[in-house]
Amino acid sequence: SLPAQVSPTALRSPISLTVGATGSIFNPDYVQNKLGGVGAFVDVNVFHGVGVEAGGRWQRFHEYSGMSQDNYLIGPKVQLHPVFHLRPYVKVLGGVTKMNFDHNYGWGRYATIEAGGGLEYRLTRRISVRGEGDYQWWPDFLGSSLKPYGVTAGIGYRIFRSEEHTSELQ
Repeated sequence: SLPAQVSPTALRSPISLTVGATGSIFNPDYVQNKLGGVGAFVDVNVFHGVGVEAGGRWQRFHEYSGMSQDNYLIGPKVQLHPVFHLRPYVKVLGGVTKMNFDHNYGWGRYATIEAGGGLEYRLTRRISVRGEGDYQWWPDFLGSSLKPYGVTAGIGYRIFRSEEHTSELQ
């Protein structure tokens, strides 16, 4: 075999690992002002665009009298076929949100389901930027439900992509 030859796509492993940082603006659905925050994410692509995303978001900017929301979520993410370096994706994450109530009246942890989607743009082989919209549902918030929503933008760095490290079939 020649060194310039590549493995057939069907024989390459599609596993990749990307980590990144985000900034977000959310309507907390509890007070009128918007919350800003920073976050981090880890994406593991398991099979050709199907994978898992885990992340944390700490919404501590522009608080109303100390009210904040911190999300810790994980779940499936599906990336669609890229068009002109833009790759659309959808995700459904679940986890927990810690909310600190205004005027430090107390705090609570609430089950959270988040549905979102966005676009990822590949700047280089390893660096990409993303923008997305997210809608959350807290099914059991003080005898009712809460529905925060917002937008997030971020940058990702692909640490590992197994097909970059595959050797030629002998």
